[in-house]
Amino acid sequence: MSLATAAPEQSVAARVRSALEAVFDAVAATGADTAALLRRVAAEGRRPATVDLAALRPGLHLRLAREELVSGVGFVAAPGLLRDVPAWLEWWQSGPDGAVRPLLLDLDPAHSAYADYTHWDWFALPRDTGERAVAGPYVDYLCSDEYSLTLSAPVLVEGRFAGVAAADVYLRHFEAAVMPLLRRLPGPARLVNARGRVAASTDPGHLVGSLGKGPDFARALATGRAQYGDGVRLVPCDGVPLVLVTDARG
Repeated sequence: MSLATAAPEQSVAARVRSALEAVFDAVAATGADTAALLRRVAAEGRRPATVDLAALRPGLHLRLAREELVSGVGFVAAPGLLRDVPAWLEWWQSGPDGAVRPLLLDLDPAHSAYADYTHWDWFALPRDTGERAVAGPYVDYLCSDEYSLTLSAPVLVEGRFAGVAAADVYLRHFEAAVMPLLRRLPGPARLVNARGRVAASTDPGHLVGSLGKGPDFARALATGRAQYGDGVRLVPCDGVPLVLVTDARG
């Protein structure tokens, strides 16, 4: 691909990256706070409990107030991490009135369909790959009943997986940020995650939320370089785990 051919797509991909990096900054800050907290608890010779995670709340509240795209943010513990509960989300979100509220969940497997969150992409992808991830869009029945994206990253303590730091972005807010960029391109375009889930689209053949067959999007992200595959042009979004897909004939 020539530089001249790639330039419009590269510009759009870079601006998509810029729109999401502030969200990933919030995820990274949450992860750093959590790892530091867990190390302090370990230095005291004990396992952490839910009460320890309360120390994360000032930072979580601040990120909700500062980051326009962030609708929810927190730490999701790996099962067995905490001594008093089998699973836990230290999660806070903004309500329709702007008030910050905790997410209160029943995670008892005897009663809750959401007790095992480990199979959800926002948890499984960072756990399995060691990399940050974009999950969705999907209807977030767990937190908000909104069509959402979840951006997440693994939290490691002494090299061991402790859970994920994550932030939710309502899809309507994400589309407001990126659709004007996609419409600048001369042909149909879409943004997909590592598994090919469409996060935003101007292509009527690939609707938002659909999971399409196609090239290896995860490989395109791993290489970090624009490339062709199955009749489309793939442009990784410069470090953010989304790929811009356009028609290679355009």
